[in-house]
Amino acid sequence: MRIYNTLTRKKEALKAERGKKLSLFVCGITPYDFAHLGHARTYVVFDAFVKYLRNSGYKVFYLQNVTDVDDKIIKRAKEGKQTWKTVSTRFEKEYLKDMGGLGVNSVSKYARATENIPEIISQVKRLLHKGYAYEIPGDGIYYDISKFQSYGKLARRTKEQSDDAVSRIDESIQKRNKGDFALWKLEPSAKTDFAHPTWPSPWGRGRPGWHIEDTAITEKYFGPQYDIHGGGRDLMFPHHEAETAQMEAISGKKLLARFWMHSGFLTIGGEKMSKSLGNFIAIQDFLKNHSPRVLRLLFLKTHYRSPIDYSEKLILQTKQELERIDEFVGKLHETRSMKRETKKRFKLQASRFTLHASYFMKALEDDFNTPKAIAVVFDLIRKVNPLLSRNALSRKETKEILAFLHEMDKIFGFIFAKQKISAVPNEIKKLLVQREQYREQKLWNKADELRKKLLAKGWLIEDTPSGPKLKKTV
Repeated sequence: MRIYNTLTRKKEALKAERGKKLSLFVCGITPYDFAHLGHARTYVVFDAFVKYLRNSGYKVFYLQNVTDVDDKIIKRAKEGKQTWKTVSTRFEKEYLKDMGGLGVNSVSKYARATENIPEIISQVKRLLHKGYAYEIPGDGIYYDISKFQSYGKLARRTKEQSDDAVSRIDESIQKRNKGDFALWKLEPSAKTDFAHPTWPSPWGRGRPGWHIEDTAITEKYFGPQYDIHGGGRDLMFPHHEAETAQMEAISGKKLLARFWMHSGFLTIGGEKMSKSLGNFIAIQDFLKNHSPRVLRLLFLKTHYRSPIDYSEKLILQTKQELERIDEFVGKLHETRSMKRETKKRFKLQASRFTLHASYFMKALEDDFNTPKAIAVVFDLIRKVNPLLSRNALSRKETKEILAFLHEMDKIFGFIFAKQKISAVPNEIKKLLVQREQYREQKLWNKADELRKKLLAKGWLIEDTPSGPKLKKTV
């Protein structure tokens, strides 16, 4: 497999032995509010990526952090007159609920920042000892980016450009360089209240900076170096740049991660979806009106490095594509359940079917090219549908195609995903019977009215030679 490495700006061979452990870290959430579709895009992509690796024989340990101590959490706690722990715990639970709803279940370990304070303090101590950090009395410990000669190598920025690296709690006017960032922020006793979390340290009570938790957590579970670091493109600078500077300064080793993978932005009207811009759609709000399958297909039919501009038109198009897949799978199940083989048997050549499976895997091996892989599936649908309409596919061949789709869905999770679809309600059954009576009486207008009524209730009627069939709409 070849992966595009953000660090080198080119595709490189993964070169990992199947059966051996593969370490992957993806930056997690800051639980101060509901997660939005921008978050979902990153986590659905890496969920599918990990499932592909595992399905290919790799033993992947997928680690994700939870930034449960942060300025935004403190601000939310103050506004609601709650403790910081109440806020972070609530929204972490909401996030995990959202991930469960989207079928994101591949993470091996969620590690909270507040559960790794000793590891964080240890890293700060070592950075001070090595001369990469300095103390501002009464303020905190800061990383001196001028001491790390390759600072900016990931994002291809120079130190002179790093004045825009200031974020969260890095705004001290006493810093040596504008781009220096906080490793440990001291909290005056006057500010230590129910909303402000603090811990004892050699420099006084305080809390960790934003970037230091990630390297403390990855060093604990993976050591100073690991295989893949992933996250949204917006985190490349300064967050991922800071992580690199921290861990490589501590370890003396050149690479924190062998590969850096960044997912593209999810935009609305060309602007990045974010809470700061107020243009975000919460995952929970989306799932109230749409199936999670729609979101997984939406994200995976676009290459993970490319941007997606969200719109209702795009959602409708994705629903129609999913309905096409559902219809195809329904026909395959119907053919498989036939009691005897059709006389018009058409043998789907093994070589043709094998080619589809081969093209599918080759697409994923090439920088996890999911849109190309999904195109293979739609090509299969286009070629097999005419055979299904002529009853020209055997049960054996049908089972082979279904088996291929099941293998694909272990990675993608939008074809055979478990859904809470109840049996056909009695009210719907009665409307269907009544429609058939109107059709027998040639009362076409009344029959058409009932068809529209059923569609409004979420049920599509497909008239077949063997009678009408109901299908739940997406």
